[in-house]
Amino acid sequence: MTSTALRTDLAVCGVALDVPVHREGGAGPSDDGHVLLGGVGTALPVVATSKYRVREGRLLLEGADLGLDVEPVARPQFYDLQTADGVAYDKIARLHGANVLATTVVQTCIRYDEAERCRFCAIEESLAAGATTAVKTPDQLAEVAEAAVRLDGVTQMLMTTGTSAGRDRGARHLVRCVRAVVDRVPGLPIQVQIEPPADLDVLTDLRDAGVVSIGIHVESLDDDVRRRWMPGKGSVPMAEYRAAWAEAVRVFGRNQVSTYLIVGLGEDPDELVTGAGELIALGVYPFVVPYRPIAGTLATELDGAVPPPAWLVADVTSRVGELLAAAGMLGADQKAGCAACGACSALQTAGG
Repeated sequence: MTSTALRTDLAVCGVALDVPVHREGGAGPSDDGHVLLGGVGTALPVVATSKYRVREGRLLLEGADLGLDVEPVARPQFYDLQTADGVAYDKIARLHGANVLATTVVQTCIRYDEAERCRFCAIEESLAAGATTAVKTPDQLAEVAEAAVRLDGVTQMLMTTGTSAGRDRGARHLVRCVRAVVDRVPGLPIQVQIEPPADLDVLTDLRDAGVVSIGIHVESLDDDVRRRWMPGKGSVPMAEYRAAWAEAVRVFGRNQVSTYLIVGLGEDPDELVTGAGELIALGVYPFVVPYRPIAGTLATELDGAVPPPAWLVADVTSRVGELLAAAGMLGADQKAGCAACGACSALQTAGG
């Protein structure tokens, strides 16, 4: 079994390996290759100079065999298909981990100008590079989901979105997309990820459309960090996040609501762990991940930001994992989404 220390060191240092399933850029704090590490779906930075390498399917540290098998996730068959109007399926949705279909339904964000942009986010860079389309239609998503389930054994789906100017923050389009997918692929568990909507009733609409879990991501609980790293999102008062989390727990249930917490943005680690405990008490799963540089982000291109030390990630992850285990909140018990997959975090290794 992978230790938390090794898992977090890999998350920070990455691994030198060619992988056919590799997420580049996009809306979030990860830019990784997808592998099975000891049989478990894992997302790791691909770093040619890493001290970790793979030879004959085994993980090596500076030449020493660590006793773990590493198998790259195979390129899915649905990537070879396209819609009737010529849009490649992999521009509509991508494979994450071993069995998660993920998509950003709207690839633009009202907060993407330099003054407001989240400094770790590259949501519009993949659009500018032609790797995706600006808006995915419900019919397109339903078509791709059906193929991914049928051809590649996908077992869950994740839909996120850039923030819109409406009071729903983009949730209404998600409602339409989810409904179309559920109609085409009944029983496929779907998580959505949104900013706190001004109209909290839309959370019930999402559930009624077929959403089974939700991510409302704050990234940091420290207001100074939020203003520095996420000037646009940081202007949303924490009270709005708390209200949205509380209503989401009421609608979706305890441990079906999650939020990212990123280690390495400058937040005091003890305060981060304390805040994670408060989230757990609310029934919200704090999905702890390290900051990772992504090409095209302001943090990488302008700030020169670097990942946090692996010992810090391991310490925070272990402590939050202990809190989750004590509360009986396991990521594996979520029905869909990041915590259910667990590939981008070491929390499941740490008992959460």
